[in-house]
Amino acid sequence: MAETYVQRRDADGRKDLRYPAAPEPLTVPVYDNHAHLEIADGPSTGSATQQGLTLSEQLDRAEEVGIAGVVQASGDIESSRWAVDAAASDPRVLAAVAIHPNDAPVYAAEGRLEEAIAVIDELAAHPRTRAIGETGLDYFRTDEPGRPAQHESFEAHIALAKKHGIAMQIHDRDAHDDVLEMLTRVGAPEKTVFHCFSGDDAMARVAADAGYWLSFAGNVTFKNAQNLRDALAVTPLDRILVETDAPFLTPEPLRGRPNAPYLVPITVRFMAAQLDLEVDELCAHLAANTLAVYGAFS
Repeated sequence: MAETYVQRRDADGRKDLRYPAAPEPLTVPVYDNHAHLEIADGPSTGSATQQGLTLSEQLDRAEEVGIAGVVQASGDIESSRWAVDAAASDPRVLAAVAIHPNDAPVYAAEGRLEEAIAVIDELAAHPRTRAIGETGLDYFRTDEPGRPAQHESFEAHIALAKKHGIAMQIHDRDAHDDVLEMLTRVGAPEKTVFHCFSGDDAMARVAADAGYWLSFAGNVTFKNAQNLRDALAVTPLDRILVETDAPFLTPEPLRGRPNAPYLVPITVRFMAAQLDLEVDELCAHLAANTLAVYGAFS
């Protein structure tokens, strides 16, 4: 396990870096569809000198509250290798490997994008790699000059998902129309997931009608995210997934604290209330959908 590859988030501006208390466990286990556990975040003991949780600690905490597994997402060569190592070392992890759309222009500027995608191709062949992700388009952080590299990378990643017969996790930020257009033009992989879905109800209908899955993160609980709640309301139950995008997007009322897979139950219970469903019923759908997309964890 490549424990030496660990990133850290800048703590500036965050008021409380302690991990929150564990929520009430779910009685029907579900899965965290998308997390970045290679990013150490928050003191594990309340001491600022001991930051982060080990992979095993993250997974143990998650399992204690009914989170049976985690899809570890990636954004560059190093995190993709880390994801495969993590999945190979623990049956509760599956890997998703990719060059993030905001990293694609960086690799392209260095003349290394083709090389980087070749590495992702190799890592995608590992039996514990079950998705290409996260890939897609991001017009929020990448300006016009970098977008051709994003398009090139996205199309190459679509081809990799098809080649290896695995799912694809899409990062879509302020690029809804172009993401949907490319999926239609080049043909989407059989199992396509909009990670941290960020559109509205109209886009949700288009995506669901196309056979894509929509994954909802903790930001569905945010007060200013009515568009996400509207999208959730119109998404068929067999197309819904849940994720943390940890350590980001911690659900209310813990927004700003470190996020982790063991906090998934907060988002699940919020989603169930929005959909007027029993929590166990929603959990059964979420678990079945995850396994349909990625296959068995062990």
